[in-house]
Amino acid sequence: MRDYPSRMTPAQARAFRDDVLSIVAQIPRGCVTTYGIIAAWAGWPEHARMVGRTLRYTPGAEQLPCHRVVTISGRTAPGWSRQRTLLEHEGVVFKSNGHVDMARHQWEPIDEERYG
Repeated sequence: MRDYPSRMTPAQARAFRDDVLSIVAQIPRGCVTTYGIIAAWAGWPEHARMVGRTLRYTPGAEQLPCHRVVTISGRTAPGWSRQRTLLEHEGVVFKSNGHVDMARHQWEPIDEERYG
């Protein structure tokens, strides 16, 4: 499986980055969303891995609530042990398997034009 099923132009990559950062900035305290949801809302649903890379390598992204982004199953980022602590501090509940209780804490952006 390829990381990037379709290629972006440099302008599309910049727009994707900006959209990803904007969506992450909106995730409310005590909630999480997934890499895939962010990718879909940014217009590139097959680019969930690129969301993670965007958050990891974009200067200033550490100022955003990146800890609120998890996998579709609720797993936290490998190698980032502090992520769980940050989420628990916000009241996010984890199941016995160590995954976020997505039924309780999953958030999706609201499209004002669609639902407004």
